[in-house]
Amino acid sequence: MTTALPRLGRATLDRLDPAQRPLVDPRSLRPRLVHLGLGAFHRAHQAVYTERAAASTGEPWGIAAVEPFADSAVTAMRDQDCLYSVTDRAPGALTTRVVGSIVEALALRPDAARVDALIADPGVGVVTLTVTEKGYHRRAGTGGLDTAALPVAEDLRATGADGPLGTALGRLAAGIRTRFHGEGAPLTVVSCDNMAGNGPALARVVREFVAASGWPDRDALLSWIDGSVSFPATIVDRIVPATTPEDRELASHALGLRDDMPVLGEPYRQWVLEDSFVSERPHWEAGGALFVPDVAPYQLMKLRLLNGSHSAMAYLGLAAGCRTVADVLATPWGEGLVRAFGAEVTPALPEAGLDAAAYVDDLVERFRNPAMHHLLRQIGSDGSLKIPERWLGALRELRAAGRPTPVLETALAGWVVATRPGADGTPLYGTTDPIGAGLADCWTGADDRNPPVAALLRRVGADDLAETADLTTAVADRVPAVLAGGAAFA
Repeated sequence: MTTALPRLGRATLDRLDPAQRPLVDPRSLRPRLVHLGLGAFHRAHQAVYTERAAASTGEPWGIAAVEPFADSAVTAMRDQDCLYSVTDRAPGALTTRVVGSIVEALALRPDAARVDALIADPGVGVVTLTVTEKGYHRRAGTGGLDTAALPVAEDLRATGADGPLGTALGRLAAGIRTRFHGEGAPLTVVSCDNMAGNGPALARVVREFVAASGWPDRDALLSWIDGSVSFPATIVDRIVPATTPEDRELASHALGLRDDMPVLGEPYRQWVLEDSFVSERPHWEAGGALFVPDVAPYQLMKLRLLNGSHSAMAYLGLAAGCRTVADVLATPWGEGLVRAFGAEVTPALPEAGLDAAAYVDDLVERFRNPAMHHLLRQIGSDGSLKIPERWLGALRELRAAGRPTPVLETALAGWVVATRPGADGTPLYGTTDPIGAGLADCWTGADDRNPPVAALLRRVGADDLAETADLTTAVADRVPAVLAGGAAFA
């Protein structure tokens, strides 16, 4: 059992093979970057790039990582001096190494004063976020801040009385305000979440939070944000499944030290950033990041091809009894689904010199990786937030161009089926969704022969598609094939 192993920490680093040690001495770093979201993806992606940047340049770029929800993760990181391992899961070969770029772990509410002080510190040049789509509290269909959402409404009330803030968005806005009242150094805020136009989307909800706040200086703060805070758009890519107890055992045995916070992901990673920083930043390009004038073509290709096919595999795979992405690729129809999805959606990508066909080829190989255990239930959760970004924009554009969309229609049928409550009232395949109860309500008075396609589309803000009779009929007609096992995807 790994509990008998010495714990990973600064005092035990010399027990590791040199190839498994951090690329930098963590004691040489200081918090110059604040990250909101202490999840597995950040630790396998931005933290790895930041460590490589520090190792390459000798600049002390350390990360203060803030966890919005799970204070237990903060405790676990602190118990290990904020060290953890990343295992690259290549087929037939696992490589495990400790990462040392996170130098401070904070909890959003208990450590609010420290978070504000760090964001205000002129030595901190960048704030990054991985809080998932739901962390932005955007209204379906408009993208604006949902001020009626309970967590946002509570935060807005708190701004009028200097009360505690509970959302990452509110804490970010408060930190920016503290910086404004301090030295007022420029700041770059970088969304690393899977949303089209994630930078402008974040800028909008931050501005709308400030405008709706009870802060007496909100007008002056908004004016300062306009001139001193930038929100670059980005694309991030690495498949990082949720860590399991078996993963913890695997990583700990590889290290010979107990690691309670390991992450395991595919070897592939990509980071493309809009080159619009107004402050100092790590030299992430030393780790392979790409800075470009416009990330939109890269972003749409990743969002619509990778994330879009991921969601299609999730719902159709769950209906066929599959558990993981690799399970889907092992079926007679899995590769065909990915390639058909890519062929259908590619005409909805911008002409930017990117090779979509080669990208799809790479996706097939990445998805086939048997060393990965990416759960379809995880990918299929939060569908009300994901499918508008991943599917519906492409669906509108393709239909407007008169192109057939059978694969997207079948994927939508898969999502429709997954929203249906089972005998115990929970979603049929165990996925979760922030509006799960509302989606389940759509099934009242409906059944598999008459699925509530239009009602479900309205719930996710797609009223225009809900009013398109030929589309809703086509999706409904595909539901029986999905229920029969999902293999008849086209």
